[in-house]
Amino acid sequence: MDQTTFPFENRRDAGRQLAKELSERDFENPLILALPRGGVPVAYEVANALGAQMDLLFVKKIGAPGWPEYGMGAVVDGANPQIVLTEEIVRQLQPSQEYIEAEMQRQLEEIARRRLTYLGERQPIDLKDRTVIIVDDGIATGGTVKAALKGVRKNQPRKIILAVPVAPRSTLVELSDQCDEIICLHTPSPFGAVGAFYRDFNQTDDSEVISLMSRIRD
Repeated sequence: MDQTTFPFENRRDAGRQLAKELSERDFENPLILALPRGGVPVAYEVANALGAQMDLLFVKKIGAPGWPEYGMGAVVDGANPQIVLTEEIVRQLQPSQEYIEAEMQRQLEEIARRRLTYLGERQPIDLKDRTVIIVDDGIATGGTVKAALKGVRKNQPRKIILAVPVAPRSTLVELSDQCDEIICLHTPSPFGAVGAFYRDFNQTDDSEVISLMSRIRD
C-alpha cells in the first residue's frame, strides 16, 4: 500500500475518526468496551467523544484437551463472566465437564490477573440494560469478536453495537446476527491484515493501556 493511502495514522487517529461517526448518533447510556490491547487507544477516543464510561473486555480461548491451540470456545469476562462454546467442536471432541470447568477457571484467573494489572481493584461494569459499544482496532477473521459478542449478549444489555475502523465485508456479514448494529469506517477488498491500513501499527503495550484507562475513569 502506498504511503499516502493509509486510512489511519495510528490507533488514536482511527479512534477519533470512529468517534466522529459515532458522535452523529444518539446513544442512550452508552458503555464502551475495548478489546485489549489494540482496541484500547481506539476506544479511548470514542469514550472521550461520547462522554461515556469505558471498560475492558477480555476474551480468553479455551483450548481442546491435549491441543491447547485448537480453540473450542472462550471465556468472556465482565461483572458476570460467560463461557461461549463452539457446539460442533464440543460434540466432536466430547471433553468432560470437569475439563471445561477447570479451563474456564484457569482463564478467569488469567483475566483477573490482567484486569488487576490494567485497572487495579476497579470492578467490571454491569452490562444489563446498557447500550454497549464494543471497540477494536480492526477485525480480520472475527473469531475473538464473535465470542465477545455472544458473551456480552448473555449479560442482557439493551443494545450491542460493534464499532471498528476496518474489517472485511464478509466478516461483518458473519457477525451481523450477533449484534444490533455494526459501524465500520472501511471495508476494503482485498483485505489482507488489519495493520496494512495503519501507517503506525506498533503493538500497544501494557503501560499505554494502564495510562489510558487511568485517564478515562469516572
